[in-house]
Amino acid sequence: MPSSRPLVMGIVNVTPDSFSDGGRFLDHEAAVAHALTLVGQGADILDIGGESTRPGAPAVDEAEEIARVVPVITAIRAKSDVRVSIDTMKPAVARAAVQAGADMWNDVAGLGFAPEAPAVAAVLGCEVVLMHMQGEPRTMQDAPRYDDVVEEVRTFLAERAEKVMAAGVAREKIWLDPGVGFGKTPAHNLELIRHLDRICDLGFPVLLGVSRKRFVQALDPSATSATDRLGGSLAAALYGVAKGAAAVRVHDVRETAQAVKTWAALAG
Repeated sequence: MPSSRPLVMGIVNVTPDSFSDGGRFLDHEAAVAHALTLVGQGADILDIGGESTRPGAPAVDEAEEIARVVPVITAIRAKSDVRVSIDTMKPAVARAAVQAGADMWNDVAGLGFAPEAPAVAAVLGCEVVLMHMQGEPRTMQDAPRYDDVVEEVRTFLAERAEKVMAAGVAREKIWLDPGVGFGKTPAHNLELIRHLDRICDLGFPVLLGVSRKRFVQALDPSATSATDRLGGSLAAALYGVAKGAAAVRVHDVRETAQAVKTWAALAG
């Protein structure tokens, strides 16, 4: 659970097609080396994903996803006691990952992809991150609409938390994530970050993922490449922690860890 300062979750994509670094760490040895580098740079948690959730991303077979992530988690666990998260929608992948040493299940579908997901999470006993996503990865950016994005996301997350607790997941194991970039326009994303305190007020730790996302390009059209968005990513992350985020999920761990530590020192 959260510490006295916001935590930094480092992203390890074991995929060929993630929006920012797809293919760079598909090789298991490269993924493990990258993960351990992130730990050295200040990552408190490593988020291991074997299926891209970028807009338009194709689905990955369950067995293939397990084959991608389990060897990486096993190798990390043999070399480090860092907290490890598995980024997946599939209960079978989460089960295999926890058996390999993962501590957390980070689910962009809010444990809603499969009917048995909440019950599986309860049996696994790991921490869970419930994220909001309008639609599914392949279609989520096809003209997303809300009457009140903050209230609708807040209501969804509150209802999902109640549902997974009813299935047996302990309240203290639950995190929430508003899902910046998942079925939202740039204006929706800014509104969610601006009012993140309304999500935090639900009483669960909140994970915020703003790293390298396209809303930064909407503000700075020159940031056409994901790697051009560090400044905007840092600004959004620090605004989020000032609003109450307990952790930020990022690609640029060294820079974000330094920024968060400095913010925490200044905030007292």
